[in-house]
Amino acid sequence: MSDLLRLGLHDLHVELGGKMVPFAGYEMPVQYPAGVMKEHLHTRAAAGLFDVSHMGQVILRPKAGMAALVAAFEALMPVDVAGLAEGRQRYGLFTNEAGGVLDDLMFANRGDHLFVVVNAGRKRHDIPHMTRHLSAVAEVVEVTDRALLALQGPRAEAALARLEPGVAAMRFMDVAVFGDLWVSRSGYTGEDGYEISVPMARAEGFARSLLAMAEVMPIGLGARDSLRLEAGLCLYGHELDETISPVEAGLTWAIQKSRRQGGVREGSFPGAARILRELADGPARRRVGLSPEGRAPMRDGTVLFDGEGAVGTVTSGGFGPSVEAPVAMAYVPSALSTPGTRLEGEVRGKRLPVTIVEMPFFSTSYKR
Repeated sequence: MSDLLRLGLHDLHVELGGKMVPFAGYEMPVQYPAGVMKEHLHTRAAAGLFDVSHMGQVILRPKAGMAALVAAFEALMPVDVAGLAEGRQRYGLFTNEAGGVLDDLMFANRGDHLFVVVNAGRKRHDIPHMTRHLSAVAEVVEVTDRALLALQGPRAEAALARLEPGVAAMRFMDVAVFGDLWVSRSGYTGEDGYEISVPMARAEGFARSLLAMAEVMPIGLGARDSLRLEAGLCLYGHELDETISPVEAGLTWAIQKSRRQGGVREGSFPGAARILRELADGPARRRVGLSPEGRAPMRDGTVLFDGEGAVGTVTSGGFGPSVEAPVAMAYVPSALSTPGTRLEGEVRGKRLPVTIVEMPFFSTSYKR
C-alpha cells in the first residue's frame, strides 16, 4: 500500500488495532478488533466515531458577492441553492448533460461563503469541475489542513456536548462554528449525529477525548457501509454514476419545487431535459430495496431474474445486523419496482427468491 495516501490519524488507527485496507486512494481502517458486527450495533445503540478525512472539503469564497456564487453553483445541479438559509446544509447532486450524476455532495451556507464536502473517490473530478465553472465568481479552495470526523448514534449528542455544549441545540442539517470546530448535524448512517471538521494539529487529541468516553467506539469502513445500506443511502459508484439519473435513484426529494417544471427557477441545470421528463412521466427503471429469503446475502453484481430473464443487478448488498437479515439495493424496470414483487437472484449458481421492499430497511432517527 506504499502508493496510497495516509490519513492524518493513521497512527491512531493502527494503535487502536485498525485493519488498514485500500479505499479511494487511501489506507483506511475497515474494522477494529471488535469487528464489523459489534461496531455496527454499537453505533445504533450508543455512538461511533468515524474518520472520514478522505472526503474532499472545499471552501467556495465569492469574488463579488454571494448572489453571483450562489447562482453559478446552482447552475451545476437540480437543487435549490438560493433558498438555503445561512447556517443550514443541503444534499446536492452534480449532474451531466445526459442527466446522470457526476457526484453527490453536501453543501452549507456559512454566511459569507459556501462549504462543500464531496466524495473521496470523486474529489479529483469535483474540484476541477467547480474550478472550471465557478472561477469567475469564486475562489475554489481545497481544505487540506483539517481532519473530518463523524460521530454517529443516539448518544452522539451527549458525547460531543461534553466537549462543546452548543451542539445540543443544533437540528438536523444545521451547521455551526464553535471556535476552530466546523460542525454539521448530519451523517451517513441513518442515525442522529455530527460531522466535525477539526484542524489537523488538534485532531488526534480531539479524537482521543471522544474515544475516552464509555459510549464512543471507533468504527471502520465495514460498519459504515452496512449502516448506510440499512438506511437505504446511495453510494457513488454503486447506486449512483454518470448514467443514472436522480429520478431513477429515488432522489426526487432532493429536487426542490423551485427547480422543477413550473418552479421559479425551473431547469437551467445540466441534464434538465431528461430529469424534468422523468419527473413528469416516470423513469424506465428505479432503485429498489430487496429482501432476500434466508440468511445468504446478495452482494453487488448479483443478477436478478423474473420469469422472462435477467431484469437487473444488485448494486449493494450484505447482511443487516440491526434487522438481522440480508438486505440489498438494485435497479429494476419500473414495472417491476412495486413493493411485494418477487424476483430471483443468482447466488453461486443457484437462483434464490428475493422480494422488493420499501426503504429504509432500518428507520432513521435524525433530530428534526
